[in-house]
Amino acid sequence: MKNKDTEDLLLTGASLEDLIKMKIEKELQEELDKARQKPEKKTYTDIAQVPGELIFSPAATYKLFNRISKTETFINGVQAEALIGLQHAVRDKIQKGLLSAFATDEAYVKFECAVG
Repeated sequence: MKNKDTEDLLLTGASLEDLIKMKIEKELQEELDKARQKPEKKTYTDIAQVPGELIFSPAATYKLFNRISKTETFINGVQAEALIGLQHAVRDKIQKGLLSAFATDEAYVKFECAVG
């Protein structure tokens, strides 16, 4: 089909410059259409399916339960990683998707979701 279109253009007597210009315009239009499309965001609720770079990012949401004041709030992945502190084994397991919750002296933190 593409060869047929090219053959028709050549038979119309269009110059080589016109053909090149038409091809560039067509490619530019295709690139613009592709750039205007919004990428689909996927929501992950299972930590085992979350890509590693999203687990401790601002796109991840964790539920924090404060044991002392008995309150519940939401934090992002960066804040959750800071709460882990020096618990390297816990950090590694969460990063690999093997563990979805951890506890500190004052709080219990559980993975909720990530959008990416």
